[in-house]
Amino acid sequence: MADDGGLSRFQRRMRAIPQDVREAVKPAVIQGANEIAALQRQLAPVDQGDLRDSIAVTAPGTATPEYSQPGGSRVAGELEAIVTVGDHAVRYPHLVEYGTTAATAQPFFWPGFRLGRKRASNRIKRAIGKAVRGTKR
Repeated sequence: MADDGGLSRFQRRMRAIPQDVREAVKPAVIQGANEIAALQRQLAPVDQGDLRDSIAVTAPGTATPEYSQPGGSRVAGELEAIVTVGDHAVRYPHLVEYGTTAATAQPFFWPGFRLGRKRASNRIKRAIGKAVRGTKR
């Protein structure tokens, strides 16, 4: 048997989570992603405009905008909210974030993520705990 790095064990554990617990956690996941997106909008190097407006939160089960960063278009998982920047009209967020030879970097995406990650993670953990305690087996 090939070593899958623990993936099969993780998948078994995820299937064991009751559906009502999964549903109870989704609002916390989405709220955490919205807070991270708000931080990123505050840190964006412009007060208004297409770049700032292109920061989007993709809810579980829906697709991210085309040409979004990081990673382009994909569908969010069942318990996953994705924060992206960029779309079909705004294809330059990575140039602003990392800079070019002609322009200095103005990071806003990853610093906003790092600022909001712990709070979002704690909210999700509390929601999981509350949902598991409230579940009757």
